[in-house]
Amino acid sequence: MPTYVGFLRAINLGARRKFPAGAVRASAEGAGFADVETYLNTGNVRVGTRMRSLPRVEAALEAAFEADRGFEVPTIVYGSAELTELAEYAATLDADFGATERHMVYLLRDPVAPEMGAELEALSNDRVRIVAGPRSMHALWPVAVAGDPDPLSSAAGRRLGLTTTRNVRVVTEVARRWG
Repeated sequence: MPTYVGFLRAINLGARRKFPAGAVRASAEGAGFADVETYLNTGNVRVGTRMRSLPRVEAALEAAFEADRGFEVPTIVYGSAELTELAEYAATLDADFGATERHMVYLLRDPVAPEMGAELEALSNDRVRIVAGPRSMHALWPVAVAGDPDPLSSAAGRRLGLTTTRNVRVVTEVARRWG
């Protein structure tokens, strides 16, 4: 049975959007998903299903989560192989750009159009490097300073559509466990 990894967006950020890992597992299992596991309490879930379409898996998870919580829980789903490729790509970026204190990975529902990727990469400056991946964007800070602006949270970055963000360590660990 194929496995998929869902990255939930905007949960456990305030008093009204609580969705603990145990409730995420129970909700996915209640919707018929198998081999459900979560990692951390930040919205990372692995599920098994006979479904073969990422949009169908996303829709089924989102419907289950909304029914459980009473609010929308946008979910971006990656297949196991795609997740492994993403983690390998992120590691390549870290190696290519040298030591980085902070590497954020923006997980995207839709692939980045080449012209959009180039436009966002042009936001790079001496403090942060922006790099487009197939279905991800990466922001790498050689030196992380509290309060550093994130170019991808700007109006240009919001044009990417549905995204959720994880640091590279979480993406790497999730891929190691479930990729």
